[in-house]
Amino acid sequence: MPDKPELTLISHVLCPYVQRAVITLAEKRVPFRRIDIDLADKPDWFRAISPLGRVPVLQVDGTALFESAVIVEYLEETTAGPMHPADPLQRAQHRAWIEMASATLDAIAGLYAASDAETFETRRRALADHLARLEADLGAGPYFSGGEFRLVDAAWAPVFRYLDAFETIAEFGLTDGAPRVAAYRAALAARPSVRDAVAADYPRRLLDFLRRKGSHLSRLIADQPVAGTA
Repeated sequence: MPDKPELTLISHVLCPYVQRAVITLAEKRVPFRRIDIDLADKPDWFRAISPLGRVPVLQVDGTALFESAVIVEYLEETTAGPMHPADPLQRAQHRAWIEMASATLDAIAGLYAASDAETFETRRRALADHLARLEADLGAGPYFSGGEFRLVDAAWAPVFRYLDAFETIAEFGLTDGAPRVAAYRAALAARPSVRDAVAADYPRRLLDFLRRKGSHLSRLIADQPVAGTA
């Protein structure tokens, strides 16, 4: 039997796409080494192995794979414990909803980068629409397609970490009237692989990142009363 490859995951502490890979590795109980880098000051060695300059990158015995979708599919093909459905049609549906999770992360980025209140509201409605579409497609749960945790769940879990942060700032009504999304969100948050995919100080780091964006959301954070003075 060939030796198992040595895996090194190059990451950033806040990247939601890194979280997909970390969750998948944890679910499959695959050992790996993690190296966090500063994307604002990328090391030369990282630039050499990441053509797009993004994380995650998975080094497999020194060979670099980039882009989270590619990394996760490689892990699915080469490790035990399949996380895609066996049925081809259902598997394709899950892949489509993984793309929807990526589009929702894009909508989140648009929201927290909005420069003014009007743009923020337009993007808030767009994000709420993404979550309403998820609500319409979810079943009885607890996960996306029932009782088994799948790759599609690993893709959606990082979405809800942003909602956790937003809700410490204000109530934006992103999941109003979406009980299935609320239950799904809670089930994902309770999963050990999801919980442990980020460091304990992740919420603080994310809020600091949002505060420094110079956006409408940044100003909402700045307008919050200081603890103990309200």
